[in-house]
Amino acid sequence: MLTLFTAPKPFVGHIGVIQENALRSWKALGSDVDIVVLGDEPGLAQAAADLGVIHLDSVDRAESGAPRLRSVLAAARGASHQPCLCYLNADIILLADFLPAVRRVAERLTRFLLLGQRWDLDVTEPLSFDPGWERSLRENLGRAGRLHRPVGSDYFVFPADIFVELPDFILGRSGWDNWMIFEARRRRIPVVDATAAVTIVHQNHDYAHLPGGQKHHRHPESQVNLDLAGGRETIFRIEDADWRLTPRTLQRKGPFDWRYPRKWEADLIARLGPGKSARLVRMVFRPRQALRSLRGAAGASIDESAGEVVGEP
Repeated sequence: MLTLFTAPKPFVGHIGVIQENALRSWKALGSDVDIVVLGDEPGLAQAAADLGVIHLDSVDRAESGAPRLRSVLAAARGASHQPCLCYLNADIILLADFLPAVRRVAERLTRFLLLGQRWDLDVTEPLSFDPGWERSLRENLGRAGRLHRPVGSDYFVFPADIFVELPDFILGRSGWDNWMIFEARRRRIPVVDATAAVTIVHQNHDYAHLPGGQKHHRHPESQVNLDLAGGRETIFRIEDADWRLTPRTLQRKGPFDWRYPRKWEADLIARLGPGKSARLVRMVFRPRQALRSLRGAAGASIDESAGEVVGEP
């Protein structure tokens, strides 16, 4: 049914704990999923062997050492025999509602991009995965979890025969995830927001693995991604999805499901594609932010997850 793939960080310290939690939750989905981990980070080969998942150690990397999405996706596609692929971050716990949601969408749509908001939760210890582990985690999520803003995305599910050609984005940096939503909208591929039907858990962590411990949106390679994407006009968010999956329905979003005037702005940009016309659209809808970007004003760094300018809605 589905191949899950990711490019983890080193399996050391707290990051190692939460990545093993994530991979074990994916294994708990059963035999309908394959799992591919990519890279040669310390501890990864041993973790893959212990968990019985596919490990591919050869991926192209940027100057910083971060893997390139195009290489990671090509390797995962080559190792997959499943009709659908799912890239997800290696700190994401999946629960039992994930695979049924993918099946529902795949049975209805031949082309799609499935994504959704995450829940943030502090997890500091290995999970037991004994019977009842998911119920316990959901109870903890109800007490201490927080639904993340509808900005960046931590997972993407799509049929294996789309997104074959990609810009040479750098993983672990901002911008590329937003471009995926934009590109699907531009190609009239249904973008399905599964937040109401799928609970994914992001295990909170620090950013000690990045220079200076700063979040990824401040890394220079985030600007590289933004340039490859075609500029700030391509920064689409989960709210720009045009379909919605709930526990009962899968349907196009209705007129009252959108935030205006963002809907009109996104529709126009998706139709026009990146370039001068899209920049003019952004100028009309967001003159203050567009002018600030053109002037290179202080504070115009790329926002966490969204890849958007700090302070923009």
